[in-house]
Amino acid sequence: MDGLRELTPLVLGALVRRYGHFDLAEDAVQEALLAAATQWPGEGVPDNPRAWLITVASRRLTDLLRREEARKRREATVAALEEPLVPEAIPDEDDTLELLALCCHPSLTEASQVALTLRAVGGLSTAEIARAFLVPEATMAQRISRAKQRVRGAAFVAPEDVGPVLGVLYLIFTEGHTASSGDHVSRGDLTAEAIRLTRVLHGRLPQDGEVAGLLALMLLTEARRVARTREDGALVPLAEQNRLLWDRSLIAEGTALITQSLQDNVIGPYQVQAAIAAVHAEAPGTEDTDWPQIAVLYGLLGDLTDNPMITLNRAVAVAMVDGPRAGLELLAPLDSDQRIARHHRLSAVRGHLLEQAGEHEAALACYRRAAELTESEPERRYLDDRIARISAAPTARSLPDR
Repeated sequence: MDGLRELTPLVLGALVRRYGHFDLAEDAVQEALLAAATQWPGEGVPDNPRAWLITVASRRLTDLLRREEARKRREATVAALEEPLVPEAIPDEDDTLELLALCCHPSLTEASQVALTLRAVGGLSTAEIARAFLVPEATMAQRISRAKQRVRGAAFVAPEDVGPVLGVLYLIFTEGHTASSGDHVSRGDLTAEAIRLTRVLHGRLPQDGEVAGLLALMLLTEARRVARTREDGALVPLAEQNRLLWDRSLIAEGTALITQSLQDNVIGPYQVQAAIAAVHAEAPGTEDTDWPQIAVLYGLLGDLTDNPMITLNRAVAVAMVDGPRAGLELLAPLDSDQRIARHHRLSAVRGHLLEQAGEHEAALACYRRAAELTESEPERRYLDDRIARISAAPTARSLPDR
C-alpha cells in the first residue's frame, strides 16, 4: 500500500478545495486511508483509487461537518453540504501545490510548517514525525493540531511565490541529511520524503528553475549518504569517503537537471548549491576537485543570499585554493554574527583550518568547543577522534564533511 502515501495530498487537496475545514478534512482523509488499507487487500484495488478515497473521505467529512454545524445551529450551511462528492463529480485536478502552500502558511512557525507538511502532504503519521524530530508524540500531536487550526480559514490557492514551500522542503531534507541531534548522522526517511515531495512539485512546475535546482541539490547530496557513515555509525568526512559507494544514478539525474536548469533560467540560490554539489560529484577524489570553481560559486551564492553557513563553506573552499590563512580571514566576521557565533560548525571549521595552518593547540581548543556545543552524537564522536588524533600525531590532516 505504498501508493496510499502518494495519494494523500491529492485526496486532501480535493476535499480542502471543496469544503475548506483543513483540520476536519485531514481527519476524514486519514479515515479513508485506513478504510483502504483494511478493504483493498481483500476486495482488490478499485479502478480509480483516488476517486474511491475522495468519495469515502467526502462522505466522512460531510458527516463531521453536519455534526459540527448542527451543534452550532447553522442550518443553511448544513443544507449546502447534503450532497458529498461522488466519483462522477470529482475533478481531475492535482492540488498538491496549493496544499503545500497552505501547509507553509506564513502565520505558522517554521517547525509547524515542517510538521504539517509531513503530516498532510507527506502522509507520515504523527508518531513517525515525532520520532524523526526526537520529540514526544503528544508534543508533535499538539503542534500539528495547532497548525491545522491556525490555517483553517486560509485561502486555498496556488502561491505566486513558491519560495516558502521550497524553504520548508529544504529544511526537511537538511534535517534528514545531517541530523541536528540524536545518535544517527542522517535520517533516510526524511531525505526520501523531501525528495518525493520535491519531485511532485517539479512535476507541477517543470519550468521553475529553483524547483529544479532544489531537486538536483537533493539528488546530488543524497547520492553520498551511504558513504557518509561507517558500519559503527561514525561520521565519514568528505575527503575520506569511498566514492565508489556514491549513487551514480542519482548523480546522473541531478547533474542533468541542474545543467538544463542553468541553461534555461535566471540563476537562484538552490541552483548554485546544486552546481557546487555537481562539481564535487564529478571529481574522482578530493585532490581532483575543482576548488577554484567551488570558491567562485560560493562567492556567487553569498551575493544571492545572506546565510552565514555559506561563508563557512566558502572559507573551506578558499582555504583549498589560497591556503588556510585566507579561509580563517573569512571566518573572522562570523564571530559577531549571532546566527552562527555559538554554532558548533563554526568552531569545527576554524579548528580544521587552524590545524591546516599548523596551530595545533588552537585547533584543539576549537575542536573541544565544537564537541561541547554539538547535539549530534556522531559529530561529537568525530570531533573527539580529531582531538585524539591531533594530540597523538600533530601532523594529521583531514577535511570536514560538507
